[in-house]
Amino acid sequence: MPKISNDTIREGIEKILESRKKRKFVETIDLQVMLRDYDPNKDKRFNATCELNHQCRSNMKICLVGTVNHIDQAKAAGLDFKSLDDLKKFNRDAKEIKKWARKYNTLLVSESIAKNVTRTVGRYITSIGKIPVQISDSETVSDKVQEMMSTIRFRVKKYPWLGQGVGIDTLSQEDIRGNITKSLNFLASQLPKGWHNFKSVHIKTTMGKPFRLL
Repeated sequence: MPKISNDTIREGIEKILESRKKRKFVETIDLQVMLRDYDPNKDKRFNATCELNHQCRSNMKICLVGTVNHIDQAKAAGLDFKSLDDLKKFNRDAKEIKKWARKYNTLLVSESIAKNVTRTVGRYITSIGKIPVQISDSETVSDKVQEMMSTIRFRVKKYPWLGQGVGIDTLSQEDIRGNITKSLNFLASQLPKGWHNFKSVHIKTTMGKPFRLL
Protein backbone atom coordinates (compact mmCIF):
# COMPACT_ATOMS: atom_id res chain seq x y z
CA MET A 1 0.00 0.00 0.00
CA PRO A 2 1.66 3.29 -1.12
CA LYS A 3 1.73 6.31 1.09
CA ILE A 4 -0.74 9.11 0.39
CA SER A 5 0.94 11.78 -1.71
CA ASN A 6 1.40 15.32 -0.45
CA ASP A 7 -0.54 16.59 -3.48
CA THR A 8 -3.56 14.45 -2.50
CA ILE A 9 -3.42 15.74 1.07
CA ARG A 10 -3.13 19.35 -0.15
CA GLU A 11 -6.14 18.85 -2.44
CA GLY A 12 -8.14 17.42 0.46
CA ILE A 13 -7.26 20.30 2.79
CA GLU A 14 -8.22 22.85 0.14
CA LYS A 15 -11.57 21.12 -0.47
CA ILE A 16 -12.62 20.82 3.20
CA LEU A 17 -11.66 24.43 3.95
CA GLU A 18 -13.40 25.81 0.84
CA SER A 19 -16.64 23.92 1.38
CA ARG A 20 -17.17 24.75 5.05
CA LYS A 21 -19.42 27.42 6.47
CA LYS A 22 -17.80 30.14 8.53
CA ARG A 23 -18.19 29.44 12.23
CA LYS A 24 -17.78 31.58 15.32
CA PHE A 25 -15.31 29.10 16.78
CA VAL A 26 -12.09 27.40 15.76
CA GLU A 27 -12.75 24.08 14.02
CA THR A 28 -10.57 21.02 14.37
CA ILE A 29 -9.19 19.17 11.37
CA ASP A 30 -10.20 15.57 12.02
CA LEU A 31 -8.42 12.51 10.66
CA GLN A 32 -10.56 9.36 10.32
CA VAL A 33 -8.93 6.01 9.53
CA MET A 34 -10.60 2.65 8.89
CA LEU A 35 -8.26 -0.32 9.23
CA ARG A 36 -8.18 -3.63 7.38
CA ASP A 37 -6.51 -6.97 8.10
CA TYR A 38 -6.39 -5.87 11.73
CA ASP A 39 -8.47 -7.48 14.46
CA PRO A 40 -8.37 -5.60 17.81
CA ASN A 41 -9.43 -8.82 19.53
CA LYS A 42 -6.47 -10.77 18.17
CA ASP A 43 -3.77 -8.34 17.09
CA LYS A 44 -1.82 -6.29 19.58
CA ARG A 45 -3.69 -3.15 20.60
CA PHE A 46 -1.78 0.07 20.99
CA ASN A 47 -2.14 3.32 22.87
CA ALA A 48 0.53 5.68 21.60
CA THR A 49 1.18 9.43 21.53
CA CYS A 50 2.98 11.62 19.01
CA GLU A 51 3.90 15.29 19.27
CA LEU A 52 3.08 17.11 16.03
CA ASN A 53 4.92 20.12 14.67
CA HIS A 54 1.92 22.41 15.05
CA GLN A 55 -1.06 22.87 17.35
CA CYS A 56 -3.83 20.30 16.90
CA ARG A 57 -6.49 21.53 19.33
CA SER A 58 -7.95 24.94 20.07
CA ASN A 59 -8.66 24.44 23.74
CA MET A 60 -7.99 21.96 26.48
CA LYS A 61 -9.27 22.08 30.06
CA ILE A 62 -6.27 21.39 32.29
CA CYS A 63 -5.78 21.30 36.04
CA LEU A 64 -2.29 21.37 37.51
CA VAL A 65 -1.48 19.55 40.75
CA GLY A 66 1.88 21.00 41.53
CA THR A 67 4.68 22.46 43.54
CA VAL A 68 4.62 26.09 44.64
CA ASN A 69 6.71 27.09 41.62
CA HIS A 70 4.46 25.33 39.12
CA ILE A 71 1.32 26.65 40.83
CA ASP A 72 2.64 30.22 40.46
CA GLN A 73 3.17 29.55 36.75
CA ALA A 74 -0.31 28.04 36.44
CA LYS A 75 -1.83 31.16 38.03
CA ALA A 76 0.02 33.35 35.50
CA ALA A 77 -1.23 31.15 32.65
CA GLY A 78 -4.83 31.20 33.88
CA LEU A 79 -4.96 27.45 34.58
CA ASP A 80 -6.88 25.74 37.36
CA PHE A 81 -4.61 24.25 40.02
CA LYS A 82 -4.47 22.37 43.29
CA SER A 83 -1.73 21.65 45.78
CA LEU A 84 -1.11 18.25 47.34
CA ASP A 85 -2.73 19.56 50.53
CA ASP A 86 -5.84 20.46 48.51
CA LEU A 87 -6.09 16.86 47.31
CA LYS A 88 -5.82 15.58 50.87
CA LYS A 89 -8.87 17.68 51.76
CA PHE A 90 -10.96 15.31 49.62
CA ASN A 91 -10.33 12.83 52.46
CA ARG A 92 -10.30 9.95 49.93
CA ASP A 93 -13.94 10.59 49.03
CA ALA A 94 -14.11 8.70 45.72
CA LYS A 95 -17.26 10.48 44.52
CA GLU A 96 -15.84 13.96 45.08
CA ILE A 97 -12.44 13.10 43.60
CA LYS A 98 -14.00 11.70 40.43
CA LYS A 99 -16.36 14.67 40.16
CA TRP A 100 -13.35 17.02 40.30
CA ALA A 101 -11.23 15.03 37.83
CA ARG A 102 -14.02 14.66 35.26
CA LYS A 103 -14.10 18.44 34.76
CA TYR A 104 -10.76 18.32 32.95
CA ASN A 105 -9.38 16.85 29.75
CA THR A 106 -6.00 16.41 31.40
CA LEU A 107 -4.44 16.51 34.85
CA LEU A 108 -0.90 17.85 34.94
CA VAL A 109 1.25 16.82 37.91
CA SER A 110 4.65 18.08 39.07
CA GLU A 111 7.08 15.16 38.84
CA SER A 112 8.54 15.71 42.31
CA ILE A 113 5.15 15.12 43.99
CA ALA A 114 3.74 12.58 41.51
CA LYS A 115 4.16 9.59 43.84
CA ASN A 116 2.33 11.40 46.62
CA VAL A 117 -0.47 12.35 44.23
CA THR A 118 -0.77 8.71 43.17
CA ARG A 119 -1.02 7.57 46.79
CA THR A 120 -3.65 10.21 47.54
CA VAL A 121 -6.01 10.03 44.55
CA GLY A 122 -4.39 7.65 42.04
CA ARG A 123 -6.80 4.73 42.17
CA TYR A 124 -9.83 7.01 41.95
CA ILE A 125 -8.75 9.03 38.91
CA THR A 126 -7.30 6.10 36.96
CA SER A 127 -10.61 4.24 37.37
CA ILE A 128 -12.23 6.94 35.18
CA GLY A 129 -9.41 6.97 32.65
CA LYS A 130 -7.54 10.03 33.93
CA ILE A 131 -3.83 9.29 33.67
CA PRO A 132 -1.89 12.35 34.92
CA VAL A 133 0.78 13.86 32.69
CA GLN A 134 3.97 14.63 34.56
CA ILE A 135 5.88 17.89 34.27
CA SER A 136 9.51 17.94 35.44
CA ASP A 137 10.84 20.66 37.73
CA SER A 138 12.95 22.02 34.87
CA GLU A 139 9.94 22.42 32.55
CA THR A 140 7.70 25.47 32.51
CA VAL A 141 3.93 25.10 32.66
CA SER A 142 3.42 27.21 29.52
CA ASP A 143 5.85 25.08 27.48
CA LYS A 144 4.25 21.86 28.73
CA VAL A 145 0.76 23.07 27.87
CA GLN A 146 1.91 24.01 24.37
CA GLU A 147 3.39 20.52 23.96
CA MET A 148 0.10 18.97 25.08
CA MET A 149 -1.86 21.13 22.64
CA SER A 150 0.26 19.63 19.86
CA THR A 151 0.15 15.99 20.99
CA ILE A 152 -2.17 13.34 19.56
CA ARG A 153 -3.05 9.89 20.87
CA PHE A 154 -3.98 6.87 18.77
CA ARG A 155 -5.74 4.21 20.78
CA VAL A 156 -7.37 1.07 19.40
CA LYS A 157 -10.36 -0.20 21.37
CA LYS A 158 -13.00 -2.67 20.19
CA TYR A 159 -13.29 -1.64 16.55
CA PRO A 160 -10.72 -1.18 13.73
CA TRP A 161 -11.48 2.52 13.38
CA LEU A 162 -9.56 5.56 14.62
CA GLY A 163 -10.49 9.22 14.78
CA GLN A 164 -8.21 12.02 15.92
CA GLY A 165 -7.98 15.80 15.69
CA VAL A 166 -4.71 16.62 13.94
CA GLY A 167 -4.92 20.37 13.37
CA ILE A 168 -7.04 23.52 13.64
CA ASP A 169 -8.44 25.66 10.86
CA THR A 170 -6.43 28.73 11.86
CA LEU A 171 -3.19 27.01 10.80
CA SER A 172 -1.78 27.51 7.32
CA GLN A 173 -2.70 24.79 4.82
CA GLU A 174 0.95 23.67 4.70
CA ASP A 175 1.10 23.35 8.50
CA ILE A 176 -2.09 21.28 8.42
CA ARG A 177 -0.56 19.07 5.72
CA GLY A 178 2.56 18.58 7.82
CA ASN A 179 0.47 17.51 10.82
CA ILE A 180 -1.60 15.07 8.73
CA THR A 181 1.49 13.53 7.12
CA LYS A 182 3.26 13.07 10.44
CA SER A 183 0.10 11.59 12.02
CA LEU A 184 -0.35 9.05 9.22
CA ASN A 185 3.31 8.01 9.21
CA PHE A 186 3.23 7.59 12.98
CA LEU A 187 0.05 5.51 12.85
CA ALA A 188 1.55 3.31 10.10
CA SER A 189 4.58 2.68 12.34
CA GLN A 190 2.26 1.32 15.06
CA LEU A 191 0.44 -1.16 12.81
CA PRO A 192 1.71 -4.72 12.20
CA LYS A 193 1.59 -4.35 8.39
CA GLY A 194 2.14 -0.60 8.19
CA TRP A 195 0.34 1.15 5.33
CA HIS A 196 -1.21 -2.14 4.20
CA ASN A 197 -3.48 -1.94 7.27
CA PHE A 198 -5.10 1.27 5.99
CA LYS A 199 -8.48 0.59 4.37
CA SER A 200 -9.68 4.19 4.07
CA VAL A 201 -8.57 7.64 5.22
CA HIS A 202 -10.77 10.75 5.41
CA ILE A 203 -10.22 14.29 6.67
CA LYS A 204 -12.89 16.83 7.65
CA THR A 205 -13.45 19.95 9.69
CA THR A 206 -15.47 19.65 12.92
CA MET A 207 -18.77 20.58 11.24
CA GLY A 208 -17.84 19.90 7.62
CA LYS A 209 -18.13 17.11 5.09
CA PRO A 210 -15.38 14.47 4.84
CA PHE A 211 -12.92 14.22 1.96
CA ARG A 212 -11.45 10.83 1.13
CA LEU A 213 -7.65 10.69 0.87
CA LEU A 214 -7.49 6.89 0.48
